[in-house]
Amino acid sequence: MRAQARIATIIAATTLVVATASAAEVAIPKQISWTAYGTTSSGYAQSVGLGQMLKKRYDVDLRIIPGKNDVSRMAPLRAGQSDICACGIAAYFAQEGVLMFADKAWGPMRIYNLFNNVGRNGQQAATAYDAEIRSAADLKGKRVTWVRGADALNTNMTAMLAFGGLTWDDVTKVEVPGWKQSVEAVINGQADAVWGSTVSSAYNQLAASPRGVYLPPLPHADTAAWERARAVAPWWAPTTVSAAVVGTKNEMPYEGSNYPYPIFVVKHDTDDALAYGLTKAVMENYEEFKESGPSMDGYQLGNQNFSYVFPYHPAAVAYYKEKGVWTAAHDEHNTMLVRRQEVIAAAWEKMKAMDVADDAFRAEWMKLRAAALTEAGMPVIFN
Repeated sequence: MRAQARIATIIAATTLVVATASAAEVAIPKQISWTAYGTTSSGYAQSVGLGQMLKKRYDVDLRIIPGKNDVSRMAPLRAGQSDICACGIAAYFAQEGVLMFADKAWGPMRIYNLFNNVGRNGQQAATAYDAEIRSAADLKGKRVTWVRGADALNTNMTAMLAFGGLTWDDVTKVEVPGWKQSVEAVINGQADAVWGSTVSSAYNQLAASPRGVYLPPLPHADTAAWERARAVAPWWAPTTVSAAVVGTKNEMPYEGSNYPYPIFVVKHDTDDALAYGLTKAVMENYEEFKESGPSMDGYQLGNQNFSYVFPYHPAAVAYYKEKGVWTAAHDEHNTMLVRRQEVIAAAWEKMKAMDVADDAFRAEWMKLRAAALTEAGMPVIFN
């Protein structure tokens, strides 16, 4: 009910401005920063395009902070050094307090969604064409990259292997320090497969190299394969991929997988003016930036998923309600997700008060977390 009251207050406060202001007069802080993957990623390229729109329309200076792995992108958000994270699915791990965020130094983060890019691209393994990997099962015996400190990339690749009925024991693991280096490893002949978005600009170099690039399809009719993959990565969704790097050997479109990327999240106590203003600016200026980066069409209002795995910031909800796209069902779903965060946060406070040795901390936390969610009647998801 508190969240509902807050949304009502935000709507009342903004209606006076919205009634008389043009899109160009949306109130946004003049300086914004957000973190993204490295400079060769599609997320970084999209951020540049959004930054150009913000500068042109609102005289807002956007600082993009590149990070080579999930921890390095979430750390500035947690420390208050950036306002937003243009994240991958690792933001979900942070919310849940699992994988690398199950560490004593981290723990769960209460983060809210603003908007996402749900585009025509895919999220999957890209392979060197000369490695003759035409399906997920063909990864057997091949060299597959593992990015240190990047649980999102590695969990997704684990799901890709599961789709093909494989595990990491069936491939040669090639450890690299960052995502850019994972692509370089394939280009240089040190690896055969890397995880990422099908429109990542770094794949242009792979496509232009003697090795070439191929994106193994994930047939939607193979229900057993999808069950195996989603048991590892429940955020996967069957998608007809129609946007991919130029030069891929695929016949387009093809059956693959996707999920929102980037996912724009903020801390739960982020200022309403930033959350409302930025959401409105991006949702209402698509024509300004649609050609400024790869797969930008996913930022359209009609593409947003309001029943995703993150609760939306109340100020963003206020905007979506003004546009008439937020329903009572979305309210119910959002309230449940906020409650889930509260349950996990309370469990974390209990965990921090316990005297647990460092080497046993993660295992004990995962038990406590599972017990708290089960008691609240919520799915554990990560065991």
